[in-house]
Amino acid sequence: MKQILNKLYNHEKLSEEEAKSVLIDIAQGKHNQAQIASFLTVFIMRNIFLEELKGFRNAMLELAVRVNLGTQNSIDLCGTGGDGKDTFNISTLSSFVVAGAGVPVTKHGNYGVSSVCGSSNVLESLGVQFTNEEEVLKQQLNDANICFLHAPLFHPAMKAVAPIRRDLAVKTFFNMLGPLTNPIQPENQMVGVFNLELARIYQYFLQESKSNYAIIHALDGFDEISLTGKHKEISKDGEHIRNSEFFGFDQVDYADLAGGTTVEESAKIFTTILEGKGTESQEQVVLANASTAIRTYTGKTQEESMALAVDSLLSGKALKALQTIRN
Repeated sequence: MKQILNKLYNHEKLSEEEAKSVLIDIAQGKHNQAQIASFLTVFIMRNIFLEELKGFRNAMLELAVRVNLGTQNSIDLCGTGGDGKDTFNISTLSSFVVAGAGVPVTKHGNYGVSSVCGSSNVLESLGVQFTNEEEVLKQQLNDANICFLHAPLFHPAMKAVAPIRRDLAVKTFFNMLGPLTNPIQPENQMVGVFNLELARIYQYFLQESKSNYAIIHALDGFDEISLTGKHKEISKDGEHIRNSEFFGFDQVDYADLAGGTTVEESAKIFTTILEGKGTESQEQVVLANASTAIRTYTGKTQEESMALAVDSLLSGKALKALQTIRN
């Protein structure tokens, strides 16, 4: 590790193989907490290079618990987090709306590190029991069109890093890795990123590995479609700048997207929206993200995709999907 740290301190980049090797060594407990914290901090201070992220991703997938659900033709809605906006759980809510619309979702998620409440926090609070048992996940996907892949159960080798990430409480390159290391490796993906440079890196990964993808970055800093202003969408159809009018909605205020200050508050917001009792702004933001994922997966028009999303949320299909995997 000393050699690696000195290289990084000298403003040199790691090769793909070096990045993979050092992350495997960290996972295997070969380095102490001070060394790991120093290593993570370097990538907070400077941007990550494509070769480094690719090496880290390869290490994570090599060490992961892999499961076979009989198909990879599903979609993951998973943002990087780390945008510092502390919104309610938009991508997780959108995932249930997408599932309720008949699109299979294999959602990868974790506890919040740089936010109050990550997807795992809110779902655990609502009674979802996490598992990496193949048959249980298959049954959930069959019955509810969605299963949830709680990252620590599939990436146990990263246990050594978890307490250090919690203590740092800021975004690290693990935020960037999350959406790239879904153990199912679904064929379709909608991912929100916290800056445009990372969007370019993701484009490299996803255009080679996914049948369909959408990379989202709101130009005012959100890692999802926020409707607070314009956002960029990058897909196989090209790059587009869109705003709330594209979805037939008015622009919303940032304050309308606030998440809870506790997990319990966040869970209450979550269920209120799924029950069709959220505010207009809350519902519209969820529908904008869900319809984009549906369009990405199905190839339907935006209008058709929005109609499916609206039906899923307002008819209770999205709520039923949550209730099904909670039972």
